[in-house]
Amino acid sequence: MSVGEALPHESAALHVTGQALYTDDLVHRTRRVLHAHPVCSPHAHARVLRLDPAAALEVPGVVRVLTADDVPGTNDAGVKHDEPLFPEIVMFVGHAVCWVLGETLEAARLGAAAVEVDYEPLPSIVALTEAIEAESFQGGQPVVTRGDVELGLAGATHVFSGTTEMAGQEHFYLETHASLALVDEGGQVFVHSSTQHPTETQEIVAHVLGRQSHEVTVQCLRMGGGFGGKEMQPHGFAAVAALGATLTGRPVRLRLDRTHDMTMTGKRHGFHAQWRVGFDDDGKLTALEATLTSDGGWSLDLSEPVLARALCHVDNAYWIPHVRVAGRVAHTHKTSQTAFRGFGGPQGMLVIEDVLGRCAPLLGLDPVELRRRNFYVDGQATPYGQVVRHPERVVAAWEQVLETGDVARRRREVADFNAAHEHAKRALAVTPLKFGISFNFTAFNQAGALVHVYKDGSVLINHGGTEMGQGLHTKMLQVAATGLGVPMERVRLAPTRTDKVPNTSATAASSSADLNGGAVKDACDQILARLREVDAGRGLPWDELVREAYFGRVQLWAAGFYRTEGIHWDSAMMQGHPFKYFAYGVAAAEVEVDGFTGTYTTRRVDIVQDAGDSLSPLVDLGQVEGGFVQGMGWLTLEDLRWDESDGKGRGRLTTQSASTYKLPSLSELPDELNVALLEHAHEDGVVHGSKAVGEPPLMLAFSVREALREAAAAFGPPGISVDLPSPATPEAVFWAVERARTSGEHHLAVGLPGVVPDRKDPDAPSLHPASEQPATAPTGA
Repeated sequence: MSVGEALPHESAALHVTGQALYTDDLVHRTRRVLHAHPVCSPHAHARVLRLDPAAALEVPGVVRVLTADDVPGTNDAGVKHDEPLFPEIVMFVGHAVCWVLGETLEAARLGAAAVEVDYEPLPSIVALTEAIEAESFQGGQPVVTRGDVELGLAGATHVFSGTTEMAGQEHFYLETHASLALVDEGGQVFVHSSTQHPTETQEIVAHVLGRQSHEVTVQCLRMGGGFGGKEMQPHGFAAVAALGATLTGRPVRLRLDRTHDMTMTGKRHGFHAQWRVGFDDDGKLTALEATLTSDGGWSLDLSEPVLARALCHVDNAYWIPHVRVAGRVAHTHKTSQTAFRGFGGPQGMLVIEDVLGRCAPLLGLDPVELRRRNFYVDGQATPYGQVVRHPERVVAAWEQVLETGDVARRRREVADFNAAHEHAKRALAVTPLKFGISFNFTAFNQAGALVHVYKDGSVLINHGGTEMGQGLHTKMLQVAATGLGVPMERVRLAPTRTDKVPNTSATAASSSADLNGGAVKDACDQILARLREVDAGRGLPWDELVREAYFGRVQLWAAGFYRTEGIHWDSAMMQGHPFKYFAYGVAAAEVEVDGFTGTYTTRRVDIVQDAGDSLSPLVDLGQVEGGFVQGMGWLTLEDLRWDESDGKGRGRLTTQSASTYKLPSLSELPDELNVALLEHAHEDGVVHGSKAVGEPPLMLAFSVREALREAAAAFGPPGISVDLPSPATPEAVFWAVERARTSGEHHLAVGLPGVVPDRKDPDAPSLHPASEQPATAPTGA
């Protein structure tokens, strides 16, 4: 049986030997290719007054300049119809106003530099706080409610209020955006694209070209990473390449270099949250009121569903009787922010984890104990009305981490270390995870597959999911081999393309193994049912059985289909049962902070992740490790910065390369990383009892941030509340340490500017106002 075996990634050997082909590698196998280069705006917001490509056409090797006048269909690359492909008004620094096609990339680059463009600069909004002040919003403003928040706060023993800010994150996939488009002798447009959503890429290309979907085929061979950044963002680039190929009759290649990729494409949404929270005498949450504002950038993209998922995850693993959480999307003059691993879930969860981390010392409770007291129990429902099934699994994972991580002993050692060291402090924090699996948009919860059994007994499978290194193809091979009862080597997987499996959903929301695995299994079940009739209980060997079936004119192929049952969602009311199930997890992280510099070491991390009955344990362990490290990067290292000055560079992304944008490297990895999958976690109603594992582990990195908070607090007196910006860079940690030390001198508890402690308690400590925040401290989004 292949399912459940710890097998390596199906392309591992190709990856490490450099033989794996990606979209741009196909250029070298294609003749007479033209290369595309953008002409980008230097302004965050400006009207294009004049665009003259004449000088570019004089550059040797330049073949054509693509402008809005060349678009035969609709000049828009967004599913919301708010993203002009060739804009008359530019909306962010780097916005492409036209594209130059050249015989070589260098010719196209020189041609782009020769294009003359006159702009009329317009007022711009860059910072998220500027947008909030200006009431610059776009899209809907959903609200999740349960109970009576004012009643819950009025009945609380302790009430706190504050602000939580978090920055965005650059995807920084190894392979930048790439498309290769060509037109065949029949006029069929064929696009090779590094895309997580081939069907949507197909639809946008057809939309721009004024064609029907059946005239456009999109293929994704594999991606060198995606993380959500290739769910919506590839469509416009594919459309430009396809437009160029249609107009010139030659293949057109569009591949962004790293700087263009970082300046032209969307990021994880930065968020700003204003909140009030109440606790009873025992530290139980009574009420939460919050307003979450995301930085959507210049267009909607996926901002609305990202916001909806954030609102649906503010509770994380905690029961909150009274809730009112409102959301809104800010309109700013930056790249259009988009999907990123977790899809708003991390931002929503960070709010409640930040609240608990800051309130625990003010309540006189250990943060570990405060979190544990507030876990969901059986029968309780989320604020949006879905009953939380198997909440005991987060408890099981919690206890397993405490035991295998020897947390009690190590926390005593941490206390001893801190007592003996004045200029270095350690902390060990534990955080839980509850993450909903399924697309919030119900229609996306479907998938198709095509399985062929050939006369020699070999098997070919097609499915609608895309491979970006996450191991989806490996799992699908295992599902097919198990479903047909054949060895893995008898099964081959074909590239994902829209003329084989149509109307696919994006490879996103951690749902691709569930959806596509269900479709592959359905196809295999159909074939196997026919073969059983042929076999009639004789126990024929596979090859003989297939041969006999063929000569008996029995169909040896099948189109499989899967739809997630039991889910429903009212997006207007923000109520329903949007998720098939919840994935759970727990992480314990120990850190050490240097009091002189704010630099820190992650000494050890212990993780238990609920993956159900894992389809492919080795793949899943890799996903847990990679997701955790990516989350740690977002929360502690990766500091996106835009120029917010009123000068000429306003709106420019200043962290637009690996030299200015810090990514996790070997030196930031935990010295010891222990990962285990939760046992006895079979999930009913999904393929082979497995669970999604792509996104959930990212949020286990909250444990590192909370440990940094507690370590910084250890530099001050007991019982202080320390604010920690996100990302918690060494600079940010240094200022947190300084505030802790200052609070020790003045016997003050330090919180985020605007935090108000329990006003019912006359002895409650006061907090620093915003004016006393160090001027150089990072301000998040």
